[in-house]
Amino acid sequence: MTFVASLRVYEPLAGFDGAEREHWERYAEDGMHFGTSAGTALERAAGLAAAVNRSLPQTGEHAFVLDVDGVTLVCPWRTGMRAQEALLDFCADLPDVLSDAFAPAALLERAEVELDRWRAESGGTVSHIRTCTWQVPLRWFVLVDPEEREVSLGEAGTGTLRRTGRQLVYRTPMSRARRRAARALAVVRSAVGDPSVSEGIEDLGRWLEEFHPRSLVELDYGDLVHLLDDAELSQDESARDMQHALQRLADGEGDEAAAAYALMSARMKALQSVESAN
Repeated sequence: MTFVASLRVYEPLAGFDGAEREHWERYAEDGMHFGTSAGTALERAAGLAAAVNRSLPQTGEHAFVLDVDGVTLVCPWRTGMRAQEALLDFCADLPDVLSDAFAPAALLERAEVELDRWRAESGGTVSHIRTCTWQVPLRWFVLVDPEEREVSLGEAGTGTLRRTGRQLVYRTPMSRARRRAARALAVVRSAVGDPSVSEGIEDLGRWLEEFHPRSLVELDYGDLVHLLDDAELSQDESARDMQHALQRLADGEGDEAAAAYALMSARMKALQSVESAN
């Protein structure tokens, strides 16, 4: 079982062209779309089935849908495209004998062909979803504000240790996320100077520029909330710690900034340690 956090972009229908816009408009109107928990569970099941069958996951064309002040926002899953990219990236630097243990050469060739076809048909392969297992990448927190945090402890489910409705989510308008990424990048570049430290934030900024300016950005702890008890979930203020770290860095107070960053890092390392727990 893998625990996944997600960073999503929900675009207005105006951000899509032609037939794709019509598709997502009909999809949203049908009202048969999945919530984020159910959608993630479906992708996980498809991924497990694909791993067993040494194939690519199949989920169909789905999207997460939000209605914000009467405006429909859509976050396409692009499960197949994301799986193809992940598989090719994972196997790229492996010797053939190791690569074949995870995916046969024919599957890699198929993934490459289908990804190239997608690029040719759509003009790009920008994913609306980024995911990370066993932790929330700390750079994601530069995009959000502490006041945008939504936390729910949920209710006990039937026949499971998980609680339904349990979540920790941040949502912010695209314009604010872009400004925050630009500010964080400027602060880190000025204070640190090492390009390897700032490249993750720079990559985030470039990714956000690919979407409609009236999009919505969502940082979702996803399954990770089930690794935290109620107190840990309620007291997780990583966005506030990131804000504090950046401000201290901008003020030239490196020790204070390092302390705030270390607090966030310790939280994520505690989650990561569960991966290897027996």
